[in-house]
Amino acid sequence: MNEMNESSIWIIIAAVVLVLVQGTWLFLDARKRGLGKMAWFWGIWGSTTSPTPLIFYWIFVIRKNRRKP
Repeated sequence: MNEMNESSIWIIIAAVVLVLVQGTWLFLDARKRGLGKMAWFWGIWGSTTSPTPLIFYWIFVIRKNRRKP
Protein backbone atom coordinates (compact mmCIF):
# COMPACT_ATOMS: atom_id res chain seq x y z
CA MET A 1 0.00 0.00 0.00
CA ASN A 2 2.92 2.33 0.70
CA GLU A 3 4.19 1.89 -2.87
CA MET A 4 0.82 2.97 -4.23
CA ASN A 5 0.84 6.15 -2.17
CA GLU A 6 4.41 6.94 -3.20
CA SER A 7 3.67 6.53 -6.91
CA SER A 8 0.50 8.61 -6.56
CA ILE A 9 2.52 11.46 -5.08
CA TRP A 10 4.92 11.40 -8.04
CA ILE A 11 2.02 11.43 -10.49
CA ILE A 12 0.50 14.44 -8.75
CA ILE A 13 3.86 16.25 -8.72
CA ALA A 14 4.33 15.53 -12.44
CA ALA A 15 0.81 16.82 -13.22
CA VAL A 16 1.40 20.02 -11.25
CA VAL A 17 4.72 20.63 -13.00
CA LEU A 18 3.08 19.94 -16.38
CA VAL A 19 0.30 22.49 -15.93
CA LEU A 20 2.68 25.13 -14.52
CA VAL A 21 5.07 24.75 -17.43
CA GLN A 22 2.17 24.74 -19.88
CA GLY A 23 0.65 27.90 -18.37
CA THR A 24 4.01 29.67 -18.36
CA TRP A 25 4.70 28.75 -21.96
CA LEU A 26 1.23 29.82 -23.10
CA PHE A 27 1.59 33.17 -21.32
CA LEU A 28 5.05 33.88 -22.71
CA ASP A 29 4.14 32.83 -26.24
CA ALA A 30 0.91 34.85 -26.23
CA ARG A 31 2.80 37.90 -24.98
CA LYS A 32 5.44 37.39 -27.68
CA ARG A 33 2.69 37.28 -30.32
CA GLY A 34 1.34 40.60 -29.05
CA LEU A 35 -1.95 39.37 -27.61
CA GLY A 36 -1.86 41.93 -24.77
CA LYS A 37 -4.26 41.16 -21.94
CA MET A 38 -5.24 37.87 -23.56
CA ALA A 39 -1.80 36.55 -22.60
CA TRP A 40 -3.01 36.48 -18.99
CA PHE A 41 -6.08 34.51 -20.01
CA TRP A 42 -4.02 31.89 -21.82
CA GLY A 43 -1.52 31.66 -18.96
CA ILE A 44 -4.13 31.25 -16.24
CA TRP A 45 -6.23 28.80 -18.24
CA GLY A 46 -3.11 26.83 -19.13
CA SER A 47 -2.29 26.55 -15.43
CA THR A 48 -5.59 24.85 -14.61
CA THR A 49 -5.92 21.90 -17.00
CA SER A 50 -4.07 19.99 -19.66
CA PRO A 51 -4.10 19.54 -22.72
CA THR A 52 -7.31 21.44 -23.61
CA PRO A 53 -5.75 24.94 -23.41
CA LEU A 54 -2.91 23.85 -25.69
CA ILE A 55 -5.34 22.51 -28.27
CA PHE A 56 -7.44 25.68 -28.26
CA TYR A 57 -4.33 27.88 -28.35
CA TRP A 58 -3.08 25.99 -31.37
CA ILE A 59 -6.43 26.32 -33.13
CA PHE A 60 -7.23 29.97 -32.34
CA VAL A 61 -3.79 31.58 -32.14
CA ILE A 62 -1.06 29.59 -33.87
CA ARG A 63 -3.09 28.34 -36.85
CA LYS A 64 -4.73 31.75 -37.26
CA ASN A 65 -1.30 33.43 -37.45
CA ARG A 66 -0.04 30.91 -40.01
CA ARG A 67 -2.90 31.66 -42.40
CA LYS A 68 -1.91 35.32 -42.74
CA PRO A 69 0.30 36.01 -45.79
